[in-house]
Formats: sequence, C-alpha cells, structure tokens
Amino acid sequence: MRRALAVVLALGLVAGCSGGDAGRRTVTVLAAASLTEPFTALAERLEEQDPGLDVRLSFAGSADLVAQVEAGAPADVLATADEASMARVPADLLDGEPVTFATNRLQVVVPPGNPGRVRTAADLARVDTVLCARAVPCGALAHALLDDLGVRVRPVSEEQSVKDVLGKVASGEADAGLVYVSDARAAGDRVETVDVEGSEAHLNRYRLAALAGGDAEVARRWLDLVSSGEGRAVLRDAGLGAP
Repeated sequence: MRRALAVVLALGLVAGCSGGDAGRRTVTVLAAASLTEPFTALAERLEEQDPGLDVRLSFAGSADLVAQVEAGAPADVLATADEASMARVPADLLDGEPVTFATNRLQVVVPPGNPGRVRTAADLARVDTVLCARAVPCGALAHALLDDLGVRVRPVSEEQSVKDVLGKVASGEADAGLVYVSDARAAGDRVETVDVEGSEAHLNRYRLAALAGGDAEVARRWLDLVSSGEGRAVLRDAGLGAP
C-alpha cells in the first residue's frame, strides 16, 4: 500500500500541490506542528482505506496556519493547537462550526543526561531555557503555567513552533524547554522529561474545521476519521488527551 504523503509545506508549495492525478481526489490538511505524528499516522490509514484518495499534510505553528487561510491557501481542513487561533479565522472562511478534538499539556524536556540538573519548573529560571513565543499556542500556555507557578523565566530564545523548541533542546543548544507531552513522547530518547506540577490545570484544546473554499466531501472524510474511535486511539497513543 502506498505510504501517506506527509510533508511540511510553505504556502506557495501548498498552492502548487493542490491538484492530484486524474481520477484521484486530494484532501489538504493544514495542521499544528504538534500534530505531526498522529496526523501522519491517520493519513496513512485513510489512504489505505481509500486508495483513490491522497492526503496532503502541511504542518506549521497555528498562527502561521491562520495567516495562510486568510491569504487564501487552497486547503480543505484546518487544525489548530488552541481555541484562540481558530477563533481568529473569519467565519466566512470556515465551512461549519469548529470542533474540539483533543487536548494537550506541557512537560519539561532536557538533553540526555540532564546536564542542567533540572528537577522542577523552578529550575527553568536558572538554566538556558527555550520557550515558544507568546503569540503561538505552546508559548501562551507555557507563560500561563509559569505565571501560575510563580516562576520567572528569561528564555534564551522564543520559537515559532513546539518542534523548534524540541529541536533546540535535543541538539543541546538549550538546557531545557517546555513542549507538549505528545512532542516529548515522539522525541523518544533524544530528550529526557521532567513533569511539571499543575500542568493538568493548563491545557490547550485542539480545534478542527472544514474550510469554506475546500472540497466538503473529502474534508468530512478527514473530520470523521479524527473524531472516530480509531482516530481518538491514535491521538491518545501519541500522548494527546480527550477533548
């Protein structure tokens, strides 16, 4: 069976790849970077179930995805990592009401061996820590969590997606970072993790919607799969929580 096409695409590349071979249909999904692993797995399953359907996945920070939609990117589905990002999409660009399909919480990641000896969230204030920028969901959540804990962190860098934070830590460019549990799990032994007390009270709620300019039928196929028992199992295995 043909493997799913799962690529990170810039806006111009999405436009260039929107068509499919004659007789085939394509569903183009714009998704938050933290959904890379579970959405890639779901794309493979959908293509196996329907060999005449191609799934094209474009991953980026939620703010960037919203900007792409507003600029007219040809896509069928949008999945953001929080409610606020989806709320910024003009209603006339959506086909129906968005739905919440998963949740995620934060976890500290450190390089193998934990050279900064990070044991609690308070330690993030004394080591080289990297966070997502406040304008993106993982950054807004990180700052809310740290504020609640009374921890003041001056990050050595602020990144535009959770994958960028993870990459800085895994490469040893930073002593620690705050990422989603699902991203920490996907990284495997590239990082070690430290649980953060109170993280369960700070969740991002992932939102999913069909786009008005897309193919409503193929968009529905994707939405139905994500919300199905099969889809929820894949999301759960990736470390995401129930809606």
